[in-house]
Amino acid sequence: MKKKQEIITFKVDEELLDALKDIPNRSAFIRTAIMAALGNACPLCNGTGSLTPSQQRHWDEFAHSHSLKKCKDCNEVFLVCSKNPVGNIH
Repeated sequence: MKKKQEIITFKVDEELLDALKDIPNRSAFIRTAIMAALGNACPLCNGTGSLTPSQQRHWDEFAHSHSLKKCKDCNEVFLVCSKNPVGNIH
C-alpha cells in the first residue's frame, strides 16, 4: 500500500529559484536535501540555531565537564569530556 503524500509549499527568493530551475526533478532534490539537513541537525537545538531557556540550563550543566577542541587533522570543532579524556574521539 502506497503512503499518502502531503504537499508542502514554501516561498523562495529569486536567487534560490534560479538555482533550482535547471534541476530535472526538483521535488526529489528538495526531499533529499531536507532529509540530509535533518540528519545533520544539531541534536540539542534541532537545527534552529538557538536554545530554549531550559535547553540552555542543560547545556550549561553539560559544559562544566566538557569543552570544545579543534581537530588538528580536519580543523573541525568537537566536544571533549574532561571526565573521560581517554575516550574522546572525533
